[in-house]
Amino acid sequence: MTMNLRTALGIGLLLAAVLTGWLALHDRDKGTAEAGDDATKDYVLHDFQIVALDEQGKESTTLRAPLLERTRSDETMNITTPLFLLPDQDGNHWELRSETGWVSAKGDQLKLIGNVSGDSPKIASVPPTTFRTDHLDVFPNESRAKTDALVTMTRPGMSQSGVGFELDSKTKTYHFLSQAKGRYTPQR
Repeated sequence: MTMNLRTALGIGLLLAAVLTGWLALHDRDKGTAEAGDDATKDYVLHDFQIVALDEQGKESTTLRAPLLERTRSDETMNITTPLFLLPDQDGNHWELRSETGWVSAKGDQLKLIGNVSGDSPKIASVPPTTFRTDHLDVFPNESRAKTDALVTMTRPGMSQSGVGFELDSKTKTYHFLSQAKGRYTPQR
C-alpha cells in the first residue's frame, strides 16, 4: 500500500496536534497544582483606577490602589492600600483610605481595615473635616458608611469622638452611636 505525501503530512499534523493538546493539558494541570494560592485568583490588577457607576449611570465609587486580587471561589476582592472616592450629591468626593480593603462580589459593600482615614471634599463650601478609625464598612449604592469602632472627627473649631459612627455622604450628615464627646473651640 502506498501513501501519497499529502496523506502522510495530514496524519503527521494530526498526531502533532493531538500530542500538543495532551502536553498543554498535562502542563496546565501541573501548573495549577504548583501555583497554590495563585490558582484561586481570577485576576490581579496593579496600579489601577476603577470607576463604578450606579443604576442611573452616575459615579457611585472610584477606587485607586496598587494591588487588587479577585478570589475565584466567592468573587470577592482584596485590595492593598485602597483609596476610595465617594461622591456627594454635588459630585465632590470624600476620600477614604486604609491599609487593606475588601469588596463584596456584587460591589455593594466595601470593608476598609487598618488606619482608616476619611477626608471631606476639598472645596471652599465644605469645612475641612477628617475622621479616623480602625475599620469602616462602606455601602456605595446607599452613599453611606458605618463602623462600631472608636472614631475621632475634627473640623475647624471642633473635635468629636465616639464609639460607633454613621455617615451619609449624599445628605452630608453623620452621627455617633455611643460615648460621644465633643470639644468646641471658638474661631477668632
